[in-house]
Amino acid sequence: MNVTIYHNPACGTSRNTLAMIRNAGIEPTVIEYLKAPPSRQELEKMIADTGLTVREAIREKGTPYADLGLGDPTLSDEQLIDAMMAHPILINRPLVVTPIGTRLCRPSELVLDILPDTHKGPFTKEDGEPVIDADGKRVSGA
Repeated sequence: MNVTIYHNPACGTSRNTLAMIRNAGIEPTVIEYLKAPPSRQELEKMIADTGLTVREAIREKGTPYADLGLGDPTLSDEQLIDAMMAHPILINRPLVVTPIGTRLCRPSELVLDILPDTHKGPFTKEDGEPVIDADGKRVSGA
């Protein structure tokens, strides 16, 4: 299965998402989007495919969001995308693209909705929260 993750290795949610993809027996294409951001067209398509609005796809925490005045409700989607292209840290993460669908995986277990049920045993997030049991099945609530 062809899977791409737009990844930030400094982000625990992104690391957990990548680990869950690998736990499903898939070695994804890993794009460190801060080093190699998606094109405008790719970003617009991913956002549309997630079903989110552009505003929902912007990361506020730890970014220049407030300094750039991006909370202004009169800003257009085009202006928000311009800001994301100029400052890739504003792209919320991790975005995962599979043949089953595209998701902003916050929380990380949302990736399970777009992966085949091929998990290779249990999976526990970095914080100790179980997500997949020993039989490779999703833990209730995950």
